[in-house]
Amino acid sequence: MERREFIKRLFVRTGIGAGVAIAGTAGLIGYYQPRKEFYGRATTGGTERLDALKKVVVIGGGLAGISSSLELARRGFDVTLVESSSALGGKLTGWDIEALGERFPVEHGFHGFFDQYYNLNEIFTYAGIKKEVFTPAPGYPVIFKNSPKEVFGQTSKVFPVNVISIIEQSRRLDMISFLKNYKGLLSTVELFRYEYKETFRKYDAIDFMTYCRQGKDLPAFVDTVLHPFADATMNRMEVLSAAEALRYFHFYFMGSPEGLAFRITNRDCMSALINPLEAKLLELGVKLLKGSTARSIQVAGEKVSGVVIDTPVSRGALSLNVDSVRVPQQGFAGFVTAEGVPVMIGRSENGYMAYDGRCTHMGCPVSPDALTGGFSCPCHSGRFDASGNPVSGPPKASLAKLAVAVEGGMLVIKQAEGGVRLACDYCVVASNVRGVRELVKASHLNRPDFESKVALLGEADPYAVYRLWLDRPLASKEFPFYTVSGYTYTDSISIYSDFQEPFVSWVKHHGGCVVELHAYAIAPEDIRPEAEIKVAMLQELHTIFPETVSATVLHELFMQQSNFTRWAPGDHAHRPGVETPFSNLFLAGDWVKVDAPVFLMEAAVFTGRMAANAIFLQESVKPVPLPIVPMHGLFA
Repeated sequence: MERREFIKRLFVRTGIGAGVAIAGTAGLIGYYQPRKEFYGRATTGGTERLDALKKVVVIGGGLAGISSSLELARRGFDVTLVESSSALGGKLTGWDIEALGERFPVEHGFHGFFDQYYNLNEIFTYAGIKKEVFTPAPGYPVIFKNSPKEVFGQTSKVFPVNVISIIEQSRRLDMISFLKNYKGLLSTVELFRYEYKETFRKYDAIDFMTYCRQGKDLPAFVDTVLHPFADATMNRMEVLSAAEALRYFHFYFMGSPEGLAFRITNRDCMSALINPLEAKLLELGVKLLKGSTARSIQVAGEKVSGVVIDTPVSRGALSLNVDSVRVPQQGFAGFVTAEGVPVMIGRSENGYMAYDGRCTHMGCPVSPDALTGGFSCPCHSGRFDASGNPVSGPPKASLAKLAVAVEGGMLVIKQAEGGVRLACDYCVVASNVRGVRELVKASHLNRPDFESKVALLGEADPYAVYRLWLDRPLASKEFPFYTVSGYTYTDSISIYSDFQEPFVSWVKHHGGCVVELHAYAIAPEDIRPEAEIKVAMLQELHTIFPETVSATVLHELFMQQSNFTRWAPGDHAHRPGVETPFSNLFLAGDWVKVDAPVFLMEAAVFTGRMAANAIFLQESVKPVPLPIVPMHGLFA
């Protein structure tokens, strides 16, 4: 296509006229305006509630498991929800810490709740969560290392005004140059051509950085818009599938009727969202088994017959043989059993002692803590003393003690067989990537293709959260939340003392501020000891907000973990879907393969509801309508 003809067609299709004015008629704009849709074929048949008693075991108490449990329980199913942590919520869970003589709630990091989270917002409404717990975000500002700040989100939701206004508002992007750049326009228009099958066929094999370099004629657009927003997938552009990135941009902006509008909670997510959801589950009769871990799925023929779980008082079997020479004279050493369970072994006055190395908060592996002589969980800053008792952070229960026997210079660590079997008519596995991999591997399902797909699921690079209580305010800040681009670690900054209690009240009484720095995905070459990363992130804060150089850190909380889903090139083709080789076993989570344009929290809730609908279909129960943004891009 000739350059002149392409721009002419673009003018006609988008309504862009000379002088960068919008000349399209209201009918043209209305025709191309994205609209909310419903997924799948409309189904009105089926009963409102189940007639006969059917038992469902849902594994995983994050948003996917919660949404599936809610829908099943409200339709009359007998639901048991199994969660390895002591609290529901998954990545939205929270806990209290002691700091500066007070108790403060903390969580995994900042969460924004976008208006196009249709399914998530519906379960919030169903649980009675009021709109008052949310505050609209005033904008979506991006701080760049080597260029002026940009502010997005304060635009019209009407296409093409929303896209044009991004360019017109920007200090770095020039509309005239943008329209004159033929190759750059082709690359940009491709963002509006999202179509599931074609997009994944063409672009899933390459990473998003490579895709963006193909549109090298628009480097400013890539650096200003695409790069900082792509980082919020919790995957680095260099290892993010270009097809997944295009789906992400379609869902959050290019194809969304809601644009970039989002809300933030004015209380911690645990008290504002998860506690009301848990109360609704209990009201519906859901049995909550918190602190219990699903260890295996039992099958009979083509169906699941039950789930074996470890409860807080009943653990599964562990066995480990260790040469006694490998145990240090002081402190503890970490070992891993054949089952993949971490074990901490040390010496005692009477011989040896050993502990199950899984943190009793969320099952993360603990490590020896040289400062206290006990153990620490780097994921959530949990700490245990040398006797395995919790002393700080979210863990409430002690580490499980293991029996140690000395046999010919070898240490034999054993734990008795345990476990409780839950019989079920249906099972929904809604745990995170690591959880589903371990569960399927331990279950020996004899379904090689399905087991291979689960085994290939991956986690994104580690992320870090660094929360700071400072003795002086951020005088130069204008927004409560910033996306950050161009720095080694810091990808976002949240000023909790600007929007969330009890931090707002704490600042009123004591002055200062409470700030959280978030590193979305740390590249392998940037992995450093905790102390070094903290120093680097603090220095980045000083660069962004120079007034913090003279501030005193009154208290700090640092967490590093890896539990977000990986979206690497080629992953999509091998992902398992909601349905499995077993007629009564279903999967849910943002890692599940689905053709709908959903992402992150919305994907978790959407697939949880899909799993419930699959069960409803078998029991002739009326399915739950699933609202989505348009399936296809405007130019698909």
